[in-house]
Amino acid sequence: MTTPATGQPQTGRSARPYLSNTAVVVLCMLVTVMEGYNLIVFGAVVPLLLQDPGLGIDEQTTGTVGGIVYLGALTGVLLGTSLADRFGRHKVMAAAAAVFAIGAVMASMAPNPELLGLARFITGIGVGGAITTAMTLARNHAPHGRASLVITVTMAGVPLGGTLAALLGMFAMPVWGWRPMFLAGAAMTLIVLVVILSCRISEPEEVHATHLTPSQKFTALFESGGSILVLFVALSAVTNMVTWLGLNVWLAEAMKGLGFDLTTALLFVFSLTGAAVFGSFIAAGAADRFGSARVTIICATLTLTGLIGVLAGPRSLPMALLFVALMGIGGHSTQNLINATASGSVAAHSRGTILGLTNAMAFIGSFLGPALGGTIFAASGPTGVFGLYAVSAALCLVLCSGLYITSRKYKQSGDLLTTEAEAAIL
Repeated sequence: MTTPATGQPQTGRSARPYLSNTAVVVLCMLVTVMEGYNLIVFGAVVPLLLQDPGLGIDEQTTGTVGGIVYLGALTGVLLGTSLADRFGRHKVMAAAAAVFAIGAVMASMAPNPELLGLARFITGIGVGGAITTAMTLARNHAPHGRASLVITVTMAGVPLGGTLAALLGMFAMPVWGWRPMFLAGAAMTLIVLVVILSCRISEPEEVHATHLTPSQKFTALFESGGSILVLFVALSAVTNMVTWLGLNVWLAEAMKGLGFDLTTALLFVFSLTGAAVFGSFIAAGAADRFGSARVTIICATLTLTGLIGVLAGPRSLPMALLFVALMGIGGHSTQNLINATASGSVAAHSRGTILGLTNAMAFIGSFLGPALGGTIFAASGPTGVFGLYAVSAALCLVLCSGLYITSRKYKQSGDLLTTEAEAAIL
């Protein structure tokens, strides 16, 4: 009996079988569902945080606390990427899930903004360590020609987790308040952690077929003309996540500021995340057929269109929900396809490296989005927040256009980043 990924024999008749490629992708998606819940739940509870007299938190501090999780995630990405090459992605993914479960418990008990911020930072470390390992594991088990779809399936867990947070919040928060929302995330994460620890995962041989050290893999990304492509990947990730994660934190409160009640504001969060899940599969199918970089431009355009529509002042609730849905489809799918373009531009053994870089830059944008949103909201209200994210969405559209042009030129050259560096060592 052999492993589905490597063809290596299993040891012992009683050994647990290795997961199939499909099962690995499903497991990675379960992890990202919990990541999404633990990330986006903060945006769902913001209206009640601001009304909690015992917590004593204002809009600007809320934006900082909402963004600090992504500084933790940046730390987690850097740690997770380096540790995964040494200890294996499966083990790192499990450890990271345990860390963000601990952070969720701490958040549920936080008595003040400072400890809430610490809890969110710890949550971020776990999320950052898990997201790159989950995405890389899934990508390494993708069938040929289905890279965009597999990344989309995996990362659909993030908005799906956000949708779960919004739905649970609609029913639970009016009765029990905001603290049980974090406890629910911790409990669900622990269930997924048990599943992770009960599984065996093996990766394809090509992932380990390299003489490059982790530092050499990183520096090789910038050689042989790859620096321009990496620059567009990094900057487009930053600007997209300023918009996407900023909206995840501030959408509910911004819609309340426009005159909607709490339940309707949470309905907008549901529209944002639900449309992100649904639309990302359509975008992935188009990307595998027409190219991920090309479809990225379309998705970035949808984000900007939705923001302009809200700024123009929709005359009805259905129209407002439609514009928010466009933001969800565009924001989430754009990031998926940036990752697909990046991972498809390197040799197999360097996918984790470039996805670590892309996610690190994405988490920088994820910190800036909520933090800047809090500052602007305090000064200019909901219109200012949507204006800020429209600017970042426009910048992202320009950068995604540059990514398309650059990746097309690179593809025509027939080279994969890091292969020349590998040849030089050999």
